[in-house]
Amino acid sequence: MPRTVWLLVAARAINRLGAFSLPFLTVLISADFGASTTTAGLLSAAFGLATIPSRLAGGHLAARLGRRRTIVVGLTGCALAQLGIAAAGSLVAVACFAILLGLAFELYEPPSQAIIADTVPPAERVRAYGLLNAALAAGGTGAGFIAAALGRYDLRWLFVVDALTCLACALALRIALPADHPHPLAADQPPPPATDRPHPPAAHDRELGAPVRPWRDRALWAMFTSGTAFALISMQIVMALPLTLDRRGHEAADAGLLFTASAVTVIAAQPALRLRRLTALAAPSALALGYTLLAIGLAGYAIAHTLPAFLIATAVWSLGDVIILGRAISVVADLAPPGATDRYLAAYGISWGIATTAAPVTATQILEHTGVTTLWAATACLALALAAAQLLIVKPLIIGKPLISQTGPPRPTGDTTTPATQARRHPSRRR
Repeated sequence: MPRTVWLLVAARAINRLGAFSLPFLTVLISADFGASTTTAGLLSAAFGLATIPSRLAGGHLAARLGRRRTIVVGLTGCALAQLGIAAAGSLVAVACFAILLGLAFELYEPPSQAIIADTVPPAERVRAYGLLNAALAAGGTGAGFIAAALGRYDLRWLFVVDALTCLACALALRIALPADHPHPLAADQPPPPATDRPHPPAAHDRELGAPVRPWRDRALWAMFTSGTAFALISMQIVMALPLTLDRRGHEAADAGLLFTASAVTVIAAQPALRLRRLTALAAPSALALGYTLLAIGLAGYAIAHTLPAFLIATAVWSLGDVIILGRAISVVADLAPPGATDRYLAAYGISWGIATTAAPVTATQILEHTGVTTLWAATACLALALAAAQLLIVKPLIIGKPLISQTGPPRPTGDTTTPATQARRHPSRRR
């Protein structure tokens, strides 16, 4: 892997190690300011809503200001907002800084993912994005322990330490990443003629003279819809698993053990991404396999009553997670025309903002009105529907698209990060 990828992976692991403050935002609001649970939940939802324009702004700023600058601005903005939350003396101040945190929170993602897309050889993209996911998992295993230690003294210290990790990563990446270069192609300008590669009939926005508009790409819409449903499932696991354990007679804190088991599974499964049988699968088939494993694991939650059963189910859906995340981002990067990688990844990534806002409502309401078994059975059915959709809907839409991470020669891009990358012409959730 190129040095730039390892820098981003290391930065993400360190940053994730400090990203333990957000789950305690509602606790801080309730404990320090006497706000009701409803008010605390609304402020958390406001944070989630703010991450949606943050993703879009990340793609736009990366195309206009440069990727390194956007990463540094995003991490620095997160640090300042977290310090503001730690120092806030009123509920209004906390609310303002929480929204500002949401607006800065996702600026990092589109440029960091686009750097990988432009730096890594096409055949290695899935593995590179898998490493980013593994970095999240590795950092997450230690984050809970740090939170438990600091939270005993004062919850505000969680936000201070998180801010310091953001500033440390911003400084490290500012020094280590290659300098930004002017984009030969602006993100909203038409791409140059590409007479050496076919133009799929449906890809009208890629024709000469047409501006790049991600939301007019039906293949991107298919990936975005699937990605939003996947993000909703992922966030429902986070929200509902502690409540599920409590209703099945276990300690809610045992969810920490299950999340650690998931992280270990994600890290241990990384070599599997290089297996020939898996890499030979077309993207829709690989995604269908991932969603099927996800469905099996979630169905396991519906019938599990013992902690070992929950652990087995967690390991199964985590294997699906490994396959889905790397493949999905790689497909979206491949769909982007030259010079528009940032904006495509930004558009796709707002699915997580939508899920972060919706999951607390859907998970708690389904659990409250129908119970544990129905919640996880319904979630498993949604995952199975996504598996079928990859073959019936997504596959026909991306047939004929130049998905270069699977086959074909690299296509030139309008943004590279190193002279060596320029010579080779390889196409290229902060948390």
